[in-house]
Amino acid sequence: QVQLVESGGGLVQAGGSLRLSCAASGRTFSTMGWFRQAPGKEREFVARINWSGASTYYADSVKGRFTISRDLAKNTMYLQMNSLKPEDTAVYYCVANLQVTTAKSWDWDYRGQGSQVTVSS
Repeated sequence: QVQLVESGGGLVQAGGSLRLSCAASGRTFSTMGWFRQAPGKEREFVARINWSGASTYYADSVKGRFTISRDLAKNTMYLQMNSLKPEDTAVYYCVANLQVTTAKSWDWDYRGQGSQVTVSS
């Protein structure tokens, strides 16, 4: 059974840092990524990473502040979030695809349950 379990969310002040983790079980994925959804807003793509970790891609809104990575041995993906802003407040979702994908839409093969990140001003 495939599962994606996020952890690491919480409350932080603006300018602070958090690291999200996504532990995958049941399969190894070609591409993994993160989406987020803020209250009253549409879900948006945040970042993705390929199987080896050599290729990453970020939304302009987080580029230079967030870093996506993965540990194949642990089958876990991470999102290091630095210089957080109140507008980063959202539920963050881990996603995974069996095949290589560059999709910024929500139609990935698997999705986690979400982890709340709140940035106070």
